[in-house]
Amino acid sequence: MLDPYDLAVRELVLKFEHIKYEHMTRGIYCPIEQVTGRVKSIASILDKMQKKNVELADIETRFEDLAGVRIICQFVEDIPKVVQMIRERSDMKVTHEKNYIDHVKDSGYRSYHVIIDYEVWTIQGPKTVCAEIQVRTMGMNFWSTIEHSLQYKYKQNIPVHVKEKLSKCADAIVLLDSEMSSVRDEIMDAQNSMRTQEQLVEEILLLIQNLYTYANKREIDKIQDEFYEVYREKDMGKLHRFHKQLDIISEGYKAQSLSYPRV
Repeated sequence: MLDPYDLAVRELVLKFEHIKYEHMTRGIYCPIEQVTGRVKSIASILDKMQKKNVELADIETRFEDLAGVRIICQFVEDIPKVVQMIRERSDMKVTHEKNYIDHVKDSGYRSYHVIIDYEVWTIQGPKTVCAEIQVRTMGMNFWSTIEHSLQYKYKQNIPVHVKEKLSKCADAIVLLDSEMSSVRDEIMDAQNSMRTQEQLVEEILLLIQNLYTYANKREIDKIQDEFYEVYREKDMGKLHRFHKQLDIISEGYKAQSLSYPRV
Protein backbone atom coordinates (compact mmCIF):
# COMPACT_ATOMS: atom_id res chain seq x y z
CA MET A 1 0.00 0.00 0.00
CA LEU A 2 2.84 2.40 0.79
CA ASP A 3 4.72 1.87 -2.49
CA PRO A 4 2.92 4.71 -4.36
CA TYR A 5 3.69 7.04 -1.44
CA ASP A 6 7.37 6.12 -1.62
CA LEU A 7 7.31 6.91 -5.35
CA ALA A 8 5.58 10.24 -4.68
CA VAL A 9 8.23 11.23 -2.13
CA ARG A 10 11.08 10.33 -4.49
CA GLU A 11 9.55 12.31 -7.36
CA LEU A 12 8.69 15.37 -5.25
CA VAL A 13 12.15 15.56 -3.66
CA LEU A 14 13.73 15.30 -7.13
CA LYS A 15 11.50 18.06 -8.51
CA PHE A 16 12.25 20.50 -5.68
CA GLU A 17 15.96 19.66 -5.83
CA HIS A 18 15.86 20.48 -9.54
CA ILE A 19 14.30 23.87 -8.78
CA LYS A 20 17.27 24.54 -6.53
CA TYR A 21 19.67 23.32 -9.24
CA GLU A 22 18.10 25.58 -11.88
CA HIS A 23 18.47 28.63 -9.64
CA MET A 24 22.10 27.73 -8.94
CA THR A 25 23.06 27.26 -12.61
CA ARG A 26 21.51 30.64 -13.44
CA GLY A 27 23.19 32.40 -10.54
CA ILE A 28 19.82 33.25 -8.96
CA TYR A 29 19.12 33.10 -5.22
CA CYS A 30 16.88 30.12 -4.38
CA PRO A 31 14.49 30.25 -1.41
CA ILE A 32 14.92 26.47 -1.08
CA GLU A 33 17.98 25.57 0.98
CA GLN A 34 17.41 21.85 1.52
CA VAL A 35 14.84 19.18 0.63
CA THR A 36 14.19 15.89 2.40
CA GLY A 37 11.37 13.36 2.26
CA ARG A 38 10.09 10.24 3.93
CA VAL A 39 7.22 7.78 3.99
CA LYS A 40 5.69 7.43 7.43
CA SER A 41 7.05 4.34 9.19
CA ILE A 42 4.81 1.41 10.05
CA ALA A 43 5.35 2.04 13.76
CA SER A 44 4.35 5.70 13.43
CA ILE A 45 1.26 4.73 11.42
CA LEU A 46 0.20 2.22 14.10
CA ASP A 47 0.76 4.79 16.89
CA LYS A 48 -1.32 7.37 15.03
CA MET A 49 -4.07 4.81 14.29
CA GLN A 50 -4.37 4.08 18.01
CA LYS A 51 -4.25 7.75 18.98
CA LYS A 52 -6.87 8.81 16.38
CA ASN A 53 -8.88 5.57 16.63
CA VAL A 54 -8.58 4.94 12.88
CA GLU A 55 -9.01 1.56 11.18
CA LEU A 56 -6.33 0.27 8.80
CA ALA A 57 -8.73 0.43 5.83
CA ASP A 58 -9.25 4.17 6.44
CA ILE A 59 -5.70 5.45 6.84
CA GLU A 60 -5.36 6.62 3.22
CA THR A 61 -8.43 8.84 3.57
CA ARG A 62 -7.80 9.95 7.16
CA PHE A 63 -4.02 10.55 7.19
CA GLU A 64 -2.49 13.38 5.16
CA ASP A 65 1.15 12.73 6.01
CA LEU A 66 1.82 9.18 4.84
CA ALA A 67 4.06 10.87 2.27
CA GLY A 68 6.01 13.79 3.68
CA VAL A 69 8.38 16.29 2.11
CA ARG A 70 10.26 18.90 4.11
CA ILE A 71 11.61 22.07 2.50
CA ILE A 72 14.10 24.06 4.57
CA CYS A 73 14.61 27.79 3.97
CA GLN A 74 17.25 30.19 5.25
CA PHE A 75 14.85 33.01 6.08
CA VAL A 76 11.22 33.35 7.17
CA GLU A 77 10.67 35.61 4.14
CA ASP A 78 11.51 32.66 1.87
CA ILE A 79 8.61 30.53 3.13
CA PRO A 80 5.78 32.37 1.29
CA LYS A 81 7.87 32.26 -1.90
CA VAL A 82 8.18 28.47 -1.69
CA VAL A 83 4.48 28.10 -0.88
CA GLN A 84 3.63 30.22 -3.94
CA MET A 85 5.89 27.99 -6.08
CA ILE A 86 3.87 24.98 -4.95
CA ARG A 87 0.52 26.69 -5.61
CA GLU A 88 1.55 27.57 -9.17
CA ARG A 89 2.59 24.06 -10.21
CA SER A 90 0.26 22.12 -12.47
CA ASP A 91 1.65 18.70 -11.49
CA MET A 92 0.37 18.92 -7.91
CA LYS A 93 -2.96 20.17 -6.58
CA VAL A 94 -3.07 22.05 -3.28
CA THR A 95 -6.08 20.86 -1.27
CA HIS A 96 -5.51 22.97 1.84
CA GLU A 97 -2.87 24.73 3.90
CA LYS A 98 -2.00 24.96 7.59
CA ASN A 99 -0.20 28.09 8.78
CA TYR A 100 1.57 27.26 12.05
CA ILE A 101 3.81 30.31 11.70
CA ASP A 102 1.14 32.96 12.18
CA HIS A 103 -0.85 30.54 14.34
CA VAL A 104 1.80 28.88 16.49
CA LYS A 105 0.87 25.65 18.29
CA ASP A 106 0.75 25.71 22.09
CA SER A 107 3.90 23.59 22.16
CA GLY A 108 5.80 26.30 20.25
CA TYR A 109 5.79 24.38 16.95
CA ARG A 110 6.11 26.62 13.90
CA SER A 111 5.96 25.53 10.26
CA TYR A 112 3.84 25.99 7.13
CA HIS A 113 2.08 22.87 5.83
CA VAL A 114 0.79 22.49 2.30
CA ILE A 115 -1.36 19.42 1.65
CA ILE A 116 -1.40 18.29 -1.96
CA ASP A 117 -2.87 15.61 -4.19
CA TYR A 118 -0.17 14.14 -6.42
CA GLU A 119 -0.51 11.56 -9.19
CA VAL A 120 2.03 8.79 -9.58
CA TRP A 121 2.21 6.03 -12.16
CA THR A 122 2.74 2.48 -10.93
CA ILE A 123 2.71 -0.84 -12.80
CA GLN A 124 -0.99 -0.98 -11.95
CA GLY A 125 -1.65 2.41 -13.52
CA PRO A 126 -2.11 5.97 -12.16
CA LYS A 127 -2.86 6.63 -8.50
CA THR A 128 -3.45 9.94 -6.76
CA VAL A 129 -1.94 10.12 -3.30
CA CYS A 130 -2.04 12.73 -0.58
CA ALA A 131 1.25 14.28 0.52
CA GLU A 132 2.20 16.86 3.14
CA ILE A 133 4.86 19.44 2.33
CA GLN A 134 6.32 21.21 5.37
CA VAL A 135 8.08 24.51 4.72
CA ARG A 136 10.16 25.95 7.55
CA THR A 137 13.42 27.68 8.43
CA MET A 138 16.52 25.88 9.65
CA GLY A 139 15.81 27.16 13.16
CA MET A 140 12.22 25.89 13.11
CA ASN A 141 13.41 22.53 11.82
CA PHE A 142 16.02 22.21 14.58
CA TRP A 143 13.40 22.86 17.27
CA SER A 144 10.86 20.53 15.67
CA THR A 145 13.38 17.68 15.39
CA ILE A 146 14.26 17.93 19.08
CA GLU A 147 10.61 18.21 20.13
CA HIS A 148 9.66 15.18 18.02
CA SER A 149 12.41 13.10 19.66
CA LEU A 150 11.19 14.09 23.12
CA GLN A 151 7.57 13.27 22.20
CA TYR A 152 8.77 9.81 21.16
CA LYS A 153 10.81 9.30 24.31
CA TYR A 154 8.05 10.37 26.70
CA LYS A 155 5.18 8.77 24.70
CA GLN A 156 3.47 12.16 24.11
CA ASN A 157 3.67 13.00 27.84
CA ILE A 158 6.62 15.37 28.09
CA PRO A 159 7.31 16.47 31.71
CA VAL A 160 6.27 20.02 32.59
CA HIS A 161 9.82 21.25 33.25
CA VAL A 162 10.93 19.96 29.83
CA LYS A 163 7.92 21.61 28.16
CA GLU A 164 8.85 24.91 29.78
CA LYS A 165 12.40 24.68 28.45
CA LEU A 166 11.09 23.75 24.99
CA SER A 167 8.83 26.80 25.07
CA LYS A 168 11.80 29.03 25.91
CA CYS A 169 13.77 27.45 23.08
CA ALA A 170 10.86 28.11 20.69
CA ASP A 171 10.95 31.79 21.70
CA ALA A 172 14.70 31.83 21.09
CA ILE A 173 14.17 30.38 17.59
CA VAL A 174 11.67 33.17 16.83
CA LEU A 175 14.28 35.70 17.92
CA LEU A 176 16.97 33.93 15.88
CA ASP A 177 14.84 33.98 12.71
CA SER A 178 14.08 37.65 13.32
CA GLU A 179 17.76 38.53 13.76
CA MET A 180 18.69 36.55 10.64
CA SER A 181 16.06 38.48 8.69
CA SER A 182 17.50 41.78 9.91
CA VAL A 183 20.85 40.97 8.27
CA ARG A 184 19.32 39.11 5.31
CA ASP A 185 20.66 41.52 2.68
CA GLU A 186 24.20 41.31 4.04
CA ILE A 187 24.06 37.50 4.18
CA MET A 188 22.70 37.25 0.64
CA ASP A 189 25.36 39.68 -0.66
CA ALA A 190 28.07 37.55 0.94
CA GLN A 191 26.61 34.34 -0.50
CA ASN A 192 26.23 35.88 -3.96
CA SER A 193 29.83 37.09 -3.83
CA MET A 194 30.99 33.59 -2.86
CA ARG A 195 28.99 32.00 -5.70
CA THR A 196 30.38 34.55 -8.18
CA GLN A 197 33.93 33.78 -7.08
CA GLU A 198 33.35 30.02 -7.36
CA GLN A 199 31.95 30.43 -10.88
CA LEU A 200 34.83 32.70 -11.91
CA VAL A 201 37.44 30.26 -10.58
CA GLU A 202 35.76 27.37 -12.44
CA GLU A 203 35.86 29.36 -15.70
CA ILE A 204 39.54 30.25 -15.19
CA LEU A 205 40.50 26.64 -14.47
CA LEU A 206 38.58 25.50 -17.56
CA LEU A 207 40.46 28.04 -19.71
CA ILE A 208 43.78 26.81 -18.28
CA GLN A 209 42.78 23.21 -18.95
CA ASN A 210 41.88 24.07 -22.55
CA LEU A 211 45.28 25.71 -23.04
CA TYR A 212 46.89 22.25 -22.99
CA THR A 213 45.49 21.84 -26.51
CA TYR A 214 47.37 24.89 -27.84
CA ALA A 215 50.26 25.90 -25.53
CA ASN A 216 53.29 24.06 -24.14
CA LYS A 217 53.42 22.86 -20.55
CA ARG A 218 56.02 25.41 -19.40
CA GLU A 219 53.82 28.32 -20.47
CA ILE A 220 50.76 26.77 -18.83
CA ASP A 221 52.67 26.16 -15.56
CA LYS A 222 53.62 29.84 -15.52
CA ILE A 223 49.97 30.88 -16.04
CA GLN A 224 48.86 28.50 -13.27
CA ASP A 225 51.39 29.99 -10.84
CA GLU A 226 50.11 33.48 -11.66
CA PHE A 227 46.54 32.31 -11.05
CA TYR A 228 47.40 30.83 -7.63
CA GLU A 229 49.02 34.13 -6.63
CA VAL A 230 45.89 36.08 -7.60
CA TYR A 231 43.60 33.51 -5.98
CA ARG A 232 45.44 33.71 -2.63
CA GLU A 233 44.69 37.43 -2.43
CA LYS A 234 40.91 36.81 -2.62
CA ASP A 235 40.54 40.04 -4.61
CA MET A 236 37.52 39.82 -6.94
CA GLY A 237 38.75 42.72 -9.04
CA LYS A 238 42.08 41.01 -9.73
CA LEU A 239 40.32 37.70 -10.43
CA HIS A 240 38.09 39.39 -13.01
CA ARG A 241 41.09 41.06 -14.67
CA PHE A 242 43.04 37.79 -14.70
CA HIS A 243 40.06 36.01 -16.27
CA LYS A 244 39.77 38.67 -18.97
CA GLN A 245 43.50 38.54 -19.76
CA LEU A 246 43.48 34.74 -19.78
CA ASP A 247 40.55 34.73 -22.17
CA ILE A 248 42.51 36.98 -24.56
CA ILE A 249 45.60 34.76 -24.24
CA SER A 250 43.50 31.65 -24.88
CA GLU A 251 41.96 33.17 -28.01
CA GLY A 252 45.44 34.15 -29.20
CA TYR A 253 46.79 30.62 -28.80
CA LYS A 254 43.69 29.23 -30.52
CA ALA A 255 44.10 31.58 -33.51
CA GLN A 256 47.81 30.78 -33.70
CA SER A 257 47.04 27.05 -33.69
CA LEU A 258 44.57 27.45 -36.55
CA SER A 259 47.10 29.48 -38.58
CA TYR A 260 49.97 27.05 -37.95
CA PRO A 261 48.49 23.60 -37.42
CA ARG A 262 50.69 21.05 -35.70
CA VAL A 263 52.39 18.48 -37.96
